[in-house]
Amino acid sequence: MDFRTDQSHDRYDGVVARAPEVVVGLDFDGTLSPIVEDPARAVIHPDAPAALAALAAEVRAVVVITGRPARQVVELGHLDELADRLPAGARLAVMGQYGHERWDSGTRAFSSPEPPEGLQAFRQELPQLLAVQGAQNALVEEKGLAVAVHVRSLPHPQQVFLRLEETLADAAERHGLALEPGRLVLEVRAPGTHKGLAVEEALEEHHGGGVVFVGDDLGDLEAFEAVRRLRERGLASLLVCSGSDEQEALAELSDVVVPGPDGVVGLLTTYAADARARRH
Repeated sequence: MDFRTDQSHDRYDGVVARAPEVVVGLDFDGTLSPIVEDPARAVIHPDAPAALAALAAEVRAVVVITGRPARQVVELGHLDELADRLPAGARLAVMGQYGHERWDSGTRAFSSPEPPEGLQAFRQELPQLLAVQGAQNALVEEKGLAVAVHVRSLPHPQQVFLRLEETLADAAERHGLALEPGRLVLEVRAPGTHKGLAVEEALEEHHGGGVVFVGDDLGDLEAFEAVRRLRERGLASLLVCSGSDEQEALAELSDVVVPGPDGVVGLLTTYAADARARRH
């Protein structure tokens, strides 16, 4: 666990002291689950369920805030099974598709809006857009409210990514959609929300008096910015980067950098233990 500054230690101590009021927000891919070429084959870190259960017992709420569909995250993370093991009063939730979709451990119910206008037209145009950029073999992932184009498995993926980014940004704008770049993935999705808004909504819904957010990619930048704004208003907070060689944008904004999902699980376990020790 790499504390970036002296202030980082103080911020960690602050969220430990206020743990019963803290909402912990977590990305899924690259944070709770290792990045893989085929997103359908993603699996939650084997030690993450135990860490999340211990954490949920100490904080106000644990909320997975992700670009994936909520139902997919519940299945990949075995969150229904985890919910059965939570102590009374513990809260676990998912805000999928950047906050458009919801699930929680209390009701076990899913909610999702209708797909946005323009998404079907974009889907129809996408094969031609990929072919023009020599990316016709990219993996296209259907996500209900979004379409993600993964270039990790292609030759020279970073070059392909840069060529496609402008092309898909133009197409997204024409169809009234939003482009979300990530780690060798470009997602065209429903507009109107992002992880920063999701963090603010999670705090409001769970009446949070502090926040920890853990992310790894560009889609988490809005969440980091939201937490920094809340910090300026006096809210106890901690920003954690699940570090990788592919994406360094979050590291400079973070209080703590940990080595990928292994490090995230270790940090969550330590935080839960420190909060429990303080409570007793």
